[in-house]
Amino acid sequence: MAYKPELWAEAKKKCRLNEEDIRMAKEMGLNPKSLIKNIPSPREQWKQPVKIWIREMYEERHRKRRNRTASS
Repeated sequence: MAYKPELWAEAKKKCRLNEEDIRMAKEMGLNPKSLIKNIPSPREQWKQPVKIWIREMYEERHRKRRNRTASS
């Protein structure tokens, strides 16, 4: 499902993301609403900012993909 550019722009602004972060989120199939919902509140100090969360998840998925292709 393609999400409207306005929703991605809102997520970009609220989550303080750049174009590269948006590209990674789209590539992983995330939607803009889920990014906005994952913004940590002041009470959730254990939670990472969305920008870091996206990057770590992206790196982990690519690492797993590389390991699968290398082992086969």
